[in-house]
Amino acid sequence: MSGIIAASSLALARDNLTSVPVLAFVVGLVATLARSELRLPESAVKLISAYLLFAIGLKGGHKLASTSAGDMVGPTIATIGLGVVIPLAVFGVLRWWARFSLADSGAIAAHYGSVSAVTFTAAAAFATTAGHAPEGFMPALVAIMEIPGIVIPLVIVALLTGRASLKEALTEVLLGKSVMLLGGGLLIGWLAGPRGFADVAPFFEAPFKGVLALFLLELGALAATHLQAVRKVGRQLIGLAVVGPVLFGTIGVAAGVAAGLSTGGAAVLGAMAASASYIAAPAAVSVALPDANPAYSLTAALGITFPFNLVIGIPLTLQLAIWLG
Repeated sequence: MSGIIAASSLALARDNLTSVPVLAFVVGLVATLARSELRLPESAVKLISAYLLFAIGLKGGHKLASTSAGDMVGPTIATIGLGVVIPLAVFGVLRWWARFSLADSGAIAAHYGSVSAVTFTAAAAFATTAGHAPEGFMPALVAIMEIPGIVIPLVIVALLTGRASLKEALTEVLLGKSVMLLGGGLLIGWLAGPRGFADVAPFFEAPFKGVLALFLLELGALAATHLQAVRKVGRQLIGLAVVGPVLFGTIGVAAGVAAGLSTGGAAVLGAMAASASYIAAPAAVSVALPDANPAYSLTAALGITFPFNLVIGIPLTLQLAIWLG
């Protein structure tokens, strides 16, 4: 039996490693380490990230229109719970064990409490390819986890330091590009429904994985620029960036199974819990915690956790979901 499980795990890992998006990430990483000038124009990166976020929301919204409210209750409760527990745990570990400053503890906790939309997309695509398509409403859970995951650490720091910038931080989270694109896409998709989505499906369905691969090519190059800073962030933060995804991913999968999600849905929720944001969280943190060192958050989230999840974390959460399911 153990041999069958090991073979299944290796097969999932192999399939993930040989997928086009992951290979694109590796090419970007290696090319940049070899001092190649392989980088996309900043305007193109912004356009691609906007496309991905809006497409995720739009595709989830039209499926949400045909989902009963009862099916959302359990997963929503589980997602909110993860959005509260994860940033609290990260903040506590960094502040009272690793002895990071209040600002840095809050900033890093916000990154890990938030969700990496690219990790979510890669996990959903991988689970679907493996024959375990997640529920269509999963993008709604991304938005649900995103807000408490970012806000809670900022509230803690504001209460402990007496900062007056909490209102600005909340505004940045709720009106920031990531939440607006994702939430706006969800709303449009929900109002338009499956019939309305069919009109734009050729633009948002078939090209999606290709655009994702192009974005991961750029992220591979960007991640390479942060690898040099890994030794400077400290062993405790490096440990969190590796152990955290495994622990939080396992909790996320278990919560998804308990909430009644399918194997694919539980796996994707686990990947969401294991991920760390490098798009939405930095914008909010820069407003609320200007004293925080962004090198800590970005190196951990983008330089360590993101590659780890892309190569190991995503197939691991799917295998855990298969076991627990």
